[in-house]
Parts: sequence; C-alpha cells; structure tokens
Amino acid sequence: MAYRELVRHWHQGVLAADGGDWEAALESFAGIPEPPARICFNVGCVQLLAGRPGEALRAFDKTVAKDNSLAVGYFQRGFVRLQLEMYEEALSDYHMAFSHLRQNPFIDYKQLGLRHILYAWEVLYSTAAAQCRLQQWQEARVTLDKAVVWRPEGRTAILDLARQRVQDRLFLEPMQVPLGEFFRPRKKEVEQLDSKDFLGKPKVISSIIPNDEYIGFEPLRPQKQGFYEPSVDALRDSESGYYRVVSHYNPEDSEKLAVKASSLVFVLTRGADGWATAIHDGQKLRIPSSLLEPASKMDKWKISNGIPLPPAQVPPSRLHVKQKPESPEGEDASANDAGAQMDFKCHISQQIPLTHGEASSSPDRPVVLRACCECTVVVRAGEVPSLPDLRALLRERFGQQAERGKLSYRHSDGKELGAVSGEEDLGKMWQQLTDGRLTLCCQDSDSHSGRPVLYQMLAQHSYLAQGPGDLEFSKGDVLDILSEVNDDWLEGRCGGKTGIFPKCFATQTSCGAAFL
Repeated sequence: MAYRELVRHWHQGVLAADGGDWEAALESFAGIPEPPARICFNVGCVQLLAGRPGEALRAFDKTVAKDNSLAVGYFQRGFVRLQLEMYEEALSDYHMAFSHLRQNPFIDYKQLGLRHILYAWEVLYSTAAAQCRLQQWQEARVTLDKAVVWRPEGRTAILDLARQRVQDRLFLEPMQVPLGEFFRPRKKEVEQLDSKDFLGKPKVISSIIPNDEYIGFEPLRPQKQGFYEPSVDALRDSESGYYRVVSHYNPEDSEKLAVKASSLVFVLTRGADGWATAIHDGQKLRIPSSLLEPASKMDKWKISNGIPLPPAQVPPSRLHVKQKPESPEGEDASANDAGAQMDFKCHISQQIPLTHGEASSSPDRPVVLRACCECTVVVRAGEVPSLPDLRALLRERFGQQAERGKLSYRHSDGKELGAVSGEEDLGKMWQQLTDGRLTLCCQDSDSHSGRPVLYQMLAQHSYLAQGPGDLEFSKGDVLDILSEVNDDWLEGRCGGKTGIFPKCFATQTSCGAAFL
C-alpha cells in the first residue's frame, strides 16, 4: 500500500474513534495491510474502549512484536493483562517497559503522534500494583520507594498514599494511557491528502457585476452599470435578452446557482433541446426554456439603473422595538445596554404672525411654523407601557426637550440645517420663509451623549432611509456602531445623526471602545 493511502486510512480511523464509532475505526485500521506498530497500538486502545480486553491483548501482542523497543506498548499490554488476571505476565511487561525507558525519567511520544508522556514513576507504580496482586507486599513497598526517587520533587503525595495502602495490604489500581489517546498522523501529511491545483484557475479580479464568476473569451469592452450584458458579437440567438423566471429553479450540479421565481436573467442562446444558456447574478448557467418569459419594459428600466442595494440583497425585516431580557438586578435598563429605545417624531403646526425681517410682503399674514421634535424615551426592559403611561413619558420628555433642546432650521434649498443659538440666527431663520412656511427642528442634545461606540464600520453601499428611525448615509462613510439590534440590523451614528440600518450595507473596519 502506498504511504499516502496508509495515512488516509489511519486518519479516517482516528476520526471515527474520536467520534465514538469503534467499528468504523477498526474497519479503517483493518484496511491497512501489514499495519505498523502504531496502528496495532491504536487497534488495542479501540478494543479497550469497546470493552473487549481479549482482542486488545492480541493487538498489543502485535504492537510489541513489530517494535520491541516501544515502552508504551509493554506498559499498555501490562494493564490489559492485569484486567485478565494474568499477573505474572503483567509484571514482566512492566519490567520490560521500565527497562526500555533506559534510565530516562520519561519518554514524550508527541513526536510519534501520541499526546502522552510515559513517566518512569508511573511504570513503577503499576509494577507495584501487579506485585500486590501476587501478594508480594514487601517487593511492592520496595518498588514504591524506588518510584519516589523518580517522582518529581514536591509531588509525592500519590506515592505516599500508595505506600500506606500497601502497608495495609490493599490493592493498587494500575495506570494506563488516558482513554481516547491514539497515535495520530502528522498534520502536514493529512493536509497533503487532497490534491492541489498549483496552477490555479482564472477568476475575476474586478467587476461591476455582483458575484461575477463568468469566464469567457470575449474582447475587452467598457462595462456599464447593471447586470452582465454580452457584446453583440457574443450573442448567437435572435431571442437573446432579458427574461423573467416564472418559477424557482435549482440546478442539480450546483446549489449556488439557484434561481428564485421572478428573478431576471440574461439569455445568451436558446437551444432546440428546450434549454437556454443564461447569465444570472454574474454567473453562467443552463435553465429550461419553459421557465422563461420575456421581461417587461419596466423590468428592463430597473436593470438599466443598476443595483442600488448590495448584490442580491434587500434590507432585512426590521424590528420596531429592540428587546433584551430583563437585567437580574431588576433595575431600569439604560440606553446603552439592557434597555429598549424608541424614537418618536411629532409634527406640530400652529399659526403665528410674522414679526421679523422682510421675508413676507404682508406683516399681518400668518405663517405656518412646523416644529419637528425628535427625542429618545427609555422604557424598562421586557415591559411594554400602557398608552396613558406612554403619553405621560412623552409629555414629560417633550417638556424637557423644549427647554434645553438644540434648535435648527432647514434652508430653503432643503439641503442644510442652520443652528439657532441667538437673536442673529433667529433673524436669518425668518428669512428662509417659503410661501409662508418654515420648518424648525428641535433635537434632544443629551439623547446620545456618553453612549459607548462598540466599533466602527465602513459603508459599502449608500442607504436611503426607509423609515423615520433609519440612519441615512452614503458609500464610504464611517459609521459609529452604538448597539446591535439583531443579526440583521445595527444602531449607528453618522454625521451627527443616529438611527438603525441594515448590517449588510457596511463592513467592520476596526474594533475598540470609545465614547461619543
């Protein structure tokens, strides 16, 4: 048998033994013709674990026959012979094991693949155990005294207890190699079992197409935003173009190329055999023509605009309330850890007379001032407040925010916010009136102070807010992560704003803790 196949059977047998499948392990070891001593040793250990000492003894006989200098083989065979009440033979095995230590205090078998160190004092201890079975009490005491010499200094407690048992004429339990320890093949040899392709395969280094793995022989051409679309010369069929898949299709040869219903694919050719060659998600596959229908103009319009979201992903299902288990102390949860946060926005419109600036041609004409207030209310973890309690919390929080909140107004172009910190800023605010309307924002200045930043992430895709509590950002922005809502959503801070966003839109750049 080639050494490579020997290592394969050896490794499979050890894995089966680690999993407790003794018969599979023995079958793997039995597949090795003329097994070496280490394999025979493993067979003996597996037979011991399976509760068959007779079979184990025969395996250890082969072990020492193939390697008559293997001290651990004699040591383990002596243990088995004691179990079979072969006391004289066991005593002889322990004498052989000690002699093959060659006056060394121990032998470390790690280099041979066995994670075990055989100590001289352990061999002498088991020798005394065999002598006790033979009623050789005086010889057992002498052997234990000799073991004390080989025992590391300061660790003779077990031998002192053994000498006391021998003095009381009580049997000693012999030692053995720990259960579950086997000779194992070298890690590098196991790694080389699988063939390696040193030349490698071509792959796409950079592409605008998501998950692009298409390999072809077409000439280079400029790519445009959207799905893969071959050049005109590459198309072999007049029916080539975008098609919609009417039902789910899962190719037998690859699960990665599964196509969901209503997906859009680009068909290269449609054969007479009822199969079409198409591109889906940047990959080439064959799909039954019966599952395809021409894409509508609306579908093609969506494709031409590219992919605003990450490849083949949409925002996951959102949570309206972030829930965590109640803290063991029963205290109120904070906004940073065990609490649940809910962001509320209310819009208050009231008629007020214009008394500042020249923003209106009629000073007596009333204007509409829209006050946008945003605050954070912390509720007890695991408890949902009643409607009256919730209204009371909002009334109290809005009152506090109105006194010390940060005021700002939106410019007439709708792109920037201007802070209102004095009378001069107030005058500028009234100059932004448009058709008698003005938006004033009141933000809680203390809502996010002191919150720890768990780590930072880099936005890989732009995200447009889907709800009032979302955090909107652009590709390339650095996001401070404040908390993890669930496996799909994170709470973060960017550009002075705080909200939640899908985790799949960003990647982590660094770890650490900081405070805002």
